[in-house]
Amino acid sequence: MAETLLTPDEFRATFAAMREELGKVIVGQRDVIDDLLVAFFAGGHVLFEGVPGLGKTLLAKTFADVLGLSFKRIQCTPDLMPADILGTQMVVDRDGHKAFDFSRGPIFTNVLLADEINRATPKTQSALLEAMAERQVSIAGATHKLEDPFFVMATQNPIEMEGTYPLPEAQLDRFLFKVFVGYPTPEELSQIIRQTTRAIVAQAQPVLKPAQAREWILRARHLVREVLVSSGVEDYVVRLVTATRPRAEEPDHAATKFLRYGASPRGAQAVLLGAKVLALINGRVNVSFEDVDRVVVPALNHRLVLSFEAEADRRSPHDVLKTIVDPIRQGR
Repeated sequence: MAETLLTPDEFRATFAAMREELGKVIVGQRDVIDDLLVAFFAGGHVLFEGVPGLGKTLLAKTFADVLGLSFKRIQCTPDLMPADILGTQMVVDRDGHKAFDFSRGPIFTNVLLADEINRATPKTQSALLEAMAERQVSIAGATHKLEDPFFVMATQNPIEMEGTYPLPEAQLDRFLFKVFVGYPTPEELSQIIRQTTRAIVAQAQPVLKPAQAREWILRARHLVREVLVSSGVEDYVVRLVTATRPRAEEPDHAATKFLRYGASPRGAQAVLLGAKVLALINGRVNVSFEDVDRVVVPALNHRLVLSFEAEADRRSPHDVLKTIVDPIRQGR
């Protein structure tokens, strides 16, 4: 870790430059871009959900280019095996003797895109668990450290589409944010087809050079954790997360009616870390209630397990979360 920290002004200026460069290639989707950058500087991973063709893969590649980081992509399919992601032991000839040599898989990179992750089988999905949580992989009794920074961007099609495997709760909980990517507006669609069907295609320029990227990012993440949090804001986060837990003594409470399980402590960490990044972006060194409100949905929506009643009523996690947190927001 570098001895000196970035200043908040340096962080904000570089963040704005990254946002601008991404916007040259990705039309619209301002909130999606912000959520991606916030999650990255908070030190977490991101899961994007949306139908094919909305630019999720392009966003991932452009993001790595802008930050000056190495990038690899995995196309998830039902026949993809864990070794195809992590790597495998190969038999090689060394000085006339047979020996095992570890051949690294695509997970050994700074930015890993797991494209259509819910098309891979649960066995293959679980191969990412240790990597996402511990930044390492264990193969044949040996532990291999991953690149630093290591960031997973996964995309998935909506669960109701054919040929998909819903991600288990333990896997979902490893993502700091789950972000929904929606359709572009008619105006944005017009800009997209103009921008992508002409001879000269828009290109984003790196904001960080590869040689400086790692050190700068580590300093930025350190700065994020130095952002101050008042006891009032901390209590607000605790109340929001606690409100998602079903209560047997309150059968009419929204969490009890519509949820089987609420957000884990990791959800509270995600909310607070994301809010700290937002504070820096907005020119402050302390977290506000508004920062918390902005990140509650992407930080918690994938950590809620719906009840049968909620599914029968066709309520989404976003709907249930809004029902739960709105009274707390209004009464703070």
